[in-house]
Amino acid sequence: MSNLFYFEICFAFLFGAIFGSFSNVLIYRIPAGESILGRSRCQTCLKTIPWFQNIPIFSYFFLQGRCGQCQAPISKRYPLVELIMGLLFAAVVYVYGVTWLTFEYFILVFGLVTASFIDLDHMILPDEITLGGIVIGLLGAAINPEREFLESFLGVLFGGGILWLVAYVYFVFTGRDGLGGGDIKLLAWLGALLGWKAIPFVILSSSIVGSVVGLIVSRKNEDGLKTMIPFGPFLAMGAMLYLLGLKSVGIWYIDLFFPQIP
Repeated sequence: MSNLFYFEICFAFLFGAIFGSFSNVLIYRIPAGESILGRSRCQTCLKTIPWFQNIPIFSYFFLQGRCGQCQAPISKRYPLVELIMGLLFAAVVYVYGVTWLTFEYFILVFGLVTASFIDLDHMILPDEITLGGIVIGLLGAAINPEREFLESFLGVLFGGGILWLVAYVYFVFTGRDGLGGGDIKLLAWLGALLGWKAIPFVILSSSIVGSVVGLIVSRKNEDGLKTMIPFGPFLAMGAMLYLLGLKSVGIWYIDLFFPQIP
């Protein structure tokens, strides 16, 4: 690999960490109904954070995890989100290089990380992210020569439709909602960008990991198997596995059951 390629990966990491900082803003403000515009501020003293105290990852450790003005502790989640975003951006460039498709995948990573943490906190997947992702995914397919619009459109129908069917069947047999509308829209977004062939792999991998985690959590919770856990982060994880290395497994899975489909 050339020095230019290493530079691109490092730049992608820094670029991702910066967007991770913005993601932290959205994670807090969208569920609270606050405007996403405006400077970052300490949630304790409400004072605006100077730019030199708001450098992704670095500032947290430089300030020893405390607000530089009121000394209130800062959640470890802030540098964690920035680090995750930076690593995923770098991984996308490592796998795909620098192309128009890479830019679309950056948007996907940003949305998935942001939506996942919101889902973990509030059990919701905001329409601003999921529906916005569907629109961006379809527009990208219409103008990006690396993708086909029909496959993207079928991905929306298949992704959203199959999860809606699962949710409906679950409700019929149990009388309870097992999946939220946000999960359905999230999978439709994944179909819009990754194509319909990605959907079976994403559902299978997310269901396996989600079931294991759900069983572990239910053993430690008084509600047992009725314990509700957000499914969005697991769908996001399945999408990242497909995107960053297991796409061939997903295609093999499709070819195994539907060998006649090109």
